[in-house]
Amino acid sequence: MKEKIIESNVENKINLIGSKFPEMVVQTTQGIKEFPKNYSGKWFVLFSHPADFTPVCTTEFAAFANKQDKFKKLNCELIGLSIDQVFSHLKWVEWIKDNLSVEIQFPIIADELGEIATKLNMVHPEKGTSTVRAVYIVDAEGIIRSIFYYPQELGRNTDEILRAVKALQIADKNNVAMPADWPDNDLMGEEVIIPPPMDEKTSKERTKKYKCYDWWFCHKKLEE
Repeated sequence: MKEKIIESNVENKINLIGSKFPEMVVQTTQGIKEFPKNYSGKWFVLFSHPADFTPVCTTEFAAFANKQDKFKKLNCELIGLSIDQVFSHLKWVEWIKDNLSVEIQFPIIADELGEIATKLNMVHPEKGTSTVRAVYIVDAEGIIRSIFYYPQELGRNTDEILRAVKALQIADKNNVAMPADWPDNDLMGEEVIIPPPMDEKTSKERTKKYKCYDWWFCHKKLEE
C-alpha cells in the first residue's frame, strides 16, 4: 500500500531569508512531524539530499551524525529529506550503522511524491526529480535565517553549517555582525563587528569606545 502522509499549506513560491518557515505535516523515520510546531523554541537545520544509497549523500549523513551533539549544544536539531520512501530511508540508516558504525539519530523526511521538496525549492528543474543539496537554517521563532545550495557533485561542509548556526545566535544575542571566516578573521581574529552608527554623535563617540579602522568600521571582543 502506497503511503501518502504529507500535508502542507505552503504556496509554491520562493522562500526567502527572514520569512516564516511554512507549516507542514510530514512522514519521517521517527514518525509524523509538524513543522515548525514540533521545533518551537529550538533552532533546526533541514537539509535535502539527492537520494538514499548514494556515496556523497552517505558521507554527508555520517558527517552530520558525528556532529549532532555539537548542534544540540546550540539548541539546534537536524532533519534530513529526500524524495524517497520511508522504507528506503530506514534501510539506508541501517546500512550506515552496520557498515560505517555511525548511528543516524535525527529524523529523515520521506517526501515520496516530492511535494515538500518542490515547495521548498529543493528540486532543480534541469536535474530531474531528485532534490539538490539544499540547507535551511531556521531559528527558535520559526524564521528562516539562512539558505545554502550545493550541486550534486559537491558534498556539504558541515563545519560551515555549524559555524553559521553559532554565528547567527551570537549575532542575535549581542546585536553584532560576524566578519568573514569568523572566528578566525584575517583582520580581527575572533572579534565581532559593531553595527554602523545611525547618527553623527554616535559616529564620533564610537571611535573612542571601540577599535576602529574608521567611524563606520569598528569591532570588539565578545562580552563574557
